[in-house]
Amino acid sequence: MFPKPIEKQPRAAQITYQAMLPLALLLWLGPLLAVALFSVKPEADFTNANYWGMPSSFEGAFNYGQVFFNSDMPRYLLNSFFITVPTVIGAVALSCMTGFALGIYKFKSNLWIFFMFVAGNFVPFQILMVPVRDLTLELGLYNTKTGLVLFHIAFQTGFCTLFMRNFIRALPFELIEAARVEGISEWRIFWYVVLPLMKPAIAALSVLIFTFIWNDYFWAVVLTQGAESQPVTAGITSFNAQFRAAYQLMSAGSIVAALPPVAMFFLMQKHFIAGLTLGAVK
Repeated sequence: MFPKPIEKQPRAAQITYQAMLPLALLLWLGPLLAVALFSVKPEADFTNANYWGMPSSFEGAFNYGQVFFNSDMPRYLLNSFFITVPTVIGAVALSCMTGFALGIYKFKSNLWIFFMFVAGNFVPFQILMVPVRDLTLELGLYNTKTGLVLFHIAFQTGFCTLFMRNFIRALPFELIEAARVEGISEWRIFWYVVLPLMKPAIAALSVLIFTFIWNDYFWAVVLTQGAESQPVTAGITSFNAQFRAAYQLMSAGSIVAALPPVAMFFLMQKHFIAGLTLGAVK
């Protein structure tokens, strides 16, 4: 049912694995390393077709300084934080409550409500593009960070509820019963008994949602325009138009835009892995 560990595979398979792993790693990291190399090159290297060689001089400080001080990149980054952080908080908070309700209480329509949350994840966003845009125009939320946050929360709550509900159902139900026997209210059971046990799941889900929202391009383009409200994924298009032939600045801007999710993962790596693997073994 499960593949054998590589240590138990034939010697030929082990050698092939050891040979292919560095190659796969190089293919995976190659584009990122190329962009990082481009970001520290001077403009003259691209004029002289020195694309893949070592930089004739390291101009990283100048290039990144141009990105931060001669463009709207700082505003785009702030917009992304103002959109992503409230979305993560809102989606995770709602999913903790809905997951608790669907995971703990047994009522007639429990499974149907859960299916509705799950089914929403299978609706292609492209189908919703026109009605969602029209709705934001009617509500006065078009081209605002608030509108983007609200719709991100709405779209992410289904996946988050699926994640939290399954996590809560794996918790020992005896803890809930013991708390009820002691006369503790349901709200206090959620806050003092269940929520502390959900911390690894909350950390893992927060990292995932942060990455999803930060890297979202579709809704950023559909629901916003201009530097006042666009996040960095949509703003990088305007940034590239501003520095169309300056490949070193475009590369530096791309690196800056990609750093926050990577930093988020490494800061939360311990909790992220614990949240994903909790309950995997008995």
